[in-house]
Amino acid sequence: MTHAWAPFMSGLSLAGATAPMWGCGLLGPLPGIFSDGTTTSDMQEMIDGLKVTSAFGKTHYWNWNLAPQVINGTMQYLTKDFIFMPEQWGVGVVNEEWVRTGGQSGFLDSSGNPTPAEMGTILLGANEPDMYGSCMGGMMGSCTAPCPSAANCPVCHLEATPGSEQPNSFGQCDCWSDSHATGVGFWPLSSTHCSGISQPLPTLWTDYPDCGDDVISLWRQTAAIAASKGYTYLSTPLAAVSMDYLRSFIEKACTGCSDVSCGCPTHVAWHFYANDCRPASTGGYDNFQAKLDATAKIMEDFPFIQGAIVNEVGMLNCAMDTPSSACVPNGPTQQYPADQQPDNSCPSTAELPNGLASFVEDLLGMVAATTTSDGRQVVSSFSWFNENMDGGTYNLRLFNEDGSVNQVGEAYINSCQAWASTAKGIVV
Repeated sequence: MTHAWAPFMSGLSLAGATAPMWGCGLLGPLPGIFSDGTTTSDMQEMIDGLKVTSAFGKTHYWNWNLAPQVINGTMQYLTKDFIFMPEQWGVGVVNEEWVRTGGQSGFLDSSGNPTPAEMGTILLGANEPDMYGSCMGGMMGSCTAPCPSAANCPVCHLEATPGSEQPNSFGQCDCWSDSHATGVGFWPLSSTHCSGISQPLPTLWTDYPDCGDDVISLWRQTAAIAASKGYTYLSTPLAAVSMDYLRSFIEKACTGCSDVSCGCPTHVAWHFYANDCRPASTGGYDNFQAKLDATAKIMEDFPFIQGAIVNEVGMLNCAMDTPSSACVPNGPTQQYPADQQPDNSCPSTAELPNGLASFVEDLLGMVAATTTSDGRQVVSSFSWFNENMDGGTYNLRLFNEDGSVNQVGEAYINSCQAWASTAKGIVV
């Protein structure tokens, strides 16, 4: 009998018990880390609580870029207890000069200063190419495409209140001058077979196969650069919605290629959000389990896939008919709009007795309980979206204003450790 993965297996070894386990990680503002790599006791509590969930003995951090950088005037300082996970956000070829050496400590951040953190040996793929997404800021949820020309192209401002600005009648705006999109699927792509298509990426594999060949070619060039810099793991693009998108990517990238140096990924990667503080009644939990199950099936069909990088998880401040619907924050059909909730977070309800802390506990319980048929952990890395109402979310911060770990943060530490205790080779 010929297995579905047989054409892709030449030269590849199965993941087995040697698959890397990065455990739980962080993103966003980290209060209490200083330029010399020291921390406050509160911040160290979070770091120590998470690093024991990793086989590397360090917690990981990512920021949609290739190195720590300044965001809103604040540098993303890290310590020796961190592994940084870099990402090539778009589908173009990565700038080789910007790719730091994998596994190196003391690498330079985006400001040219050394950081005591360790550069990871996994390069993450493009951010959310499987949906159009939205322009962030004043037109969040309403601007879903860039303008084809400068005429009739209102500018979206990142710091404006969602809903305070409007795109043109086609749902288009200038999302470059003072804002950015939620994902790369928002943008066109200049290449031999992609030029002239307004937004080719979300339906790449079904509608634009020649453009898809271009995307794989560009990815293989990025992969070769990463391999030359010491990276031994690659992820697929970071899917917002479609697990079939990732399956198609693997099939394309690993045809005639059995190594990371030519672009065959070792991990799938995806994001997950429930909405309106109602993860049970709106199908959020079911959707999350479906993604876990789809990951398990991909790992079984392609045994060289070692697990999932799930590095954006949170709650969207909107009511959505489907996971790919536009997210309009504080919309009229919401039951729990953030602007009417204490601290702009989820209240205590029957679905979430302890607010977002219950959500964190439920999701990581599902992660811990899901394995492949041959016993492999499905998730290799998990990161909660530690941001405050960014990109249409609620306040998802893990820290109080004074820098202490809040209730959600404590739930994150405890639930991550409970997950890690079930993973082979991790002792908490």
